[in-house]
Amino acid sequence: MNRCPSRPALRLTAANMAIAISLAAGSLSIASPAAAQLTVRPFPIAAKRGAMQVTNPPDMVLDGRAERLSPGARIRDPNNMLVMSGAIIGQNLLVNYVREPQGLIHEVWILTEAEAKVPLSKTP
Repeated sequence: MNRCPSRPALRLTAANMAIAISLAAGSLSIASPAAAQLTVRPFPIAAKRGAMQVTNPPDMVLDGRAERLSPGARIRDPNNMLVMSGAIIGQNLLVNYVREPQGLIHEVWILTEAEAKVPLSKTP
């Protein structure tokens, strides 16, 4: 039994890896954050819009009222990347948000300028 691969087999594997890497690199350049800003993200029907300011996580002010983030709350920036609440302390942000059944804020999307101009849809 031959356990060592032959030299042509090694070259073929290296060539396949090079092709896979170049294809992956090409697809990453297409999915850039700038391209993501051109589209409006789909928000849940239950989403509401408001002005948010994180004061002392998980405490926040939403539309002038004291509110609280739920445990495991997800905050997404305009590029749809997760943001920790401590990173946005003191910033006044226009957001869409969804509450959990207990009334805490569970999901938050920080809006882009294009998304802020579009009214919230109440139909599926």
